[in-house]
Amino acid sequence: MANSSSITHFLLLPFPGTRQLQLLHFCLFLAIYLVALLGNGLIITTIAWDHHLHTPMYFFLLNLSFLDLGVISTIVPKSMANSLWDTRDISYAGCVVQVVFFVFLVTAEFYLLTIMSYDRYVAICRPLHYETLLGSRVCVQLAAAAWAFGVLNALLHTANTFSLPLCQGNAVDQFFCEIPQILKLSCSTSYLRELWLLVVTVSFSSVCFVLIVVSYVQIFRAVLRIPSQQGRHKAFTTCLPHLAVVSLFISTVFFAYLKPPSFSSSSLDLVLSILYSVVPPAVNPLIYSLRNQALKAALSKLIPGCFHKQ
Repeated sequence: MANSSSITHFLLLPFPGTRQLQLLHFCLFLAIYLVALLGNGLIITTIAWDHHLHTPMYFFLLNLSFLDLGVISTIVPKSMANSLWDTRDISYAGCVVQVVFFVFLVTAEFYLLTIMSYDRYVAICRPLHYETLLGSRVCVQLAAAAWAFGVLNALLHTANTFSLPLCQGNAVDQFFCEIPQILKLSCSTSYLRELWLLVVTVSFSSVCFVLIVVSYVQIFRAVLRIPSQQGRHKAFTTCLPHLAVVSLFISTVFFAYLKPPSFSSSSLDLVLSILYSVVPPAVNPLIYSLRNQALKAALSKLIPGCFHKQ
């Protein structure tokens, strides 16, 4: 048995034991990571380069791409390195850093998705007030608030989690340092205060979820009242990508953290964690770019320009 003061490193969940499967995991995660880097990098570059995209919707999309890059860069490189070198180790400090940045980025992304749903609501339901309600100053303040809430939530959870005595060894049943898995290593009653903090966080997240649902109910009601089919198609085109991103992210996060203990298993926890931490950063750029004509047009102008310079 070990306590937290004597732990110098943690052991992460190993992927399938044969060397060939470990290398397959490395190659698969490397491919996903490169796709995420390329996709989000192109969105960031395109929005920053094209002044026609300097609008609230694309400003928030720019922030989302930065957060996605941060999430996947926090957890995937270490997992790839462990598979490549056939090890499970992560230092105590490295585990703390992973928890801080992962909780910060995921929290900020959730709040940002809520803000993005509000942006779509104002654009479609109150278009005449769009410039007033979502001016550049308001957009910066909303994005800064999302990042600030993320930092605050991360510091509270990390400080609380790693102040708990760990009495169940140092083997984390996940491929990265995740708070629910670390809590399983704590003493039988000492984890209750962190559970209360998780309840508070979930409560705030539930409020955001309700706001997202209300926003989209109002959006769909407004869209269905648009007389022209072309107008309805344009409105749906701008909303459906965001709705798809929100649905994937929220459903997997909520199920991962709120599922009953009887549903818990290493395989299920692993799949859920991949679905909300690894998959979204890779597919979000694809979802947004395929359904967004303005972004595709700007991207098509940017890429030939880059090749011309080369």
